Amino acid sequence: MNKPYYFKDIMQRGVFKSMKHQHIFRQEGKNTIMTDVFEFQSPLGLIGKIFNILFLKSYMKKFLLERNQLIKSTAENN
Repeated sequence: MNKPYYFKDIMQRGVFKSMKHQHIFRQEGKNTIMTDVFEFQSPLGLIGKIFNILFLKSYMKKFLLERNQLIKSTAENN
């Protein structure tokens, strides 16, 4: 963590083979811009890679976009 500019979540255990989620913040005028860098590897080798391509990559992108919109709305309305 480099508060208030950066923090990273790293999965210790769970369903993914590995998962890192970076949150990078920068100021643009009066606005705060957040960039997410989400990296993951699925288990199960080739089957996991195919699953990523067909389903998981787009699902995770949609999930993060929706989650970030909720965080933005909450932050701006408090």
